[in-house]
Amino acid sequence: MTTHSVRVVLPAHLRVLGRVDGEVVLAVDGPVTQRSVLDALELRHPVLRGTIREHGTLRRRAFVRFFACERDLSHEPPDGPLPDEVATGAEPLLVVGAMAGG
Repeated sequence: MTTHSVRVVLPAHLRVLGRVDGEVVLAVDGPVTQRSVLDALELRHPVLRGTIREHGTLRRRAFVRFFACERDLSHEPPDGPLPDEVATGAEPLLVVGAMAGG
């Protein structure tokens, strides 16, 4: 099984909660997908469980978005492969808190 070094950038409030300084570099075994990256993130920083994905369903929370390589990946299947640039560590996966209001 191949291990990938994946970079993740979290929004400021999740960096504070997870006591993360800057980017998170994660070792991801096997295919690099939203699910595998978030599983690795929550394993390393358990306090983040439930902040990005719902506890029971593991679905992305409504006001959280995923971006990489200038693309919105928020509605991609959680087990679909992330771009090669993310899998190789050349580009980070960005976790962004969406804004709403009126």
